[in-house]
Amino acid sequence: MTDVTINAAPASPARSAMGDMWRQFRAHKGGVVGLVVFTFIVVAVYVGPFIHTVAPNAINIRDKNQWPSLAHPFGTDNLGKDMLAQVLAGGRISLAVGITAMLLALFLGTLVGVLSGYIRRLDGPLMRVTDLFLALPLLPLLLVIIMLFRDTLRAAFGPETGIFILIVFVIGITSWMHTARIVRGDVLAVKSQEFIVAAKSSGMREYRIIIRHILPNVMSSIMVSATLGIASAIITESALSFLGLGFPSDFPTWGRLLFDGANFLQLTPSRVLWPGLAISLTVLSVNYMGDAIRDALDPRTLKR
Repeated sequence: MTDVTINAAPASPARSAMGDMWRQFRAHKGGVVGLVVFTFIVVAVYVGPFIHTVAPNAINIRDKNQWPSLAHPFGTDNLGKDMLAQVLAGGRISLAVGITAMLLALFLGTLVGVLSGYIRRLDGPLMRVTDLFLALPLLPLLLVIIMLFRDTLRAAFGPETGIFILIVFVIGITSWMHTARIVRGDVLAVKSQEFIVAAKSSGMREYRIIIRHILPNVMSSIMVSATLGIASAIITESALSFLGLGFPSDFPTWGRLLFDGANFLQLTPSRVLWPGLAISLTVLSVNYMGDAIRDALDPRTLKR
């Protein structure tokens, strides 16, 4: 009688949820390209000043209105300031405004959406407040708020910090409504699931149900809103700076650089090209990342 040896197949490694999401994210080519471009922009604006050591506000009248060269890769403005140094400095400010305003809008939108979707008696009042904010003309509202409180905050916190706080606050309180409506819809769908009913039946407190069960199941919508919120905040800040209502001229942002370079478009078009290209690439990369994150966090995709 011959012995038959059966070789057991090697067990496949356990698949984690994070690993599955990362694999789905990598499968989205646009998201990967967006991540690479956004990472490059972030590294460039924060590491670039250590390589290109020219001060962004250094004035050299002899080198004014120059085209790109080895000494000034992005050219110079009408005062001889190096445009590459200003684009790098403006990127740090624009990204800081976009991320901070997004966090504020995300907090407000998530709070309103969860409370409105989970607590029935709060649904009507909170949604009417949301509709009221959606009906407001945002750009005139932004202009009025900035004109009313700009000088007060400048005097209290300084010209740069005061304007930063004001712009972040203004963009944050006018950008949370879409997040609130999306999160509310997801909460309404999740709270009728059996595991939520079982958690209530077990005597679990309401706030623990929200933290442990509701929020994790609406995280995909929150993450997508976060990426889109960064892009929206950067565009809004650029629009305000382009209108001359943002940061002062010696505190460059990408929008402020566009505003200052608009009058010199025919003389040195590179003054408008580089900050405009930086805004476009940042917004596009963040939007593509948002699409990839949405697909990666889709439960139906993860099940497949």
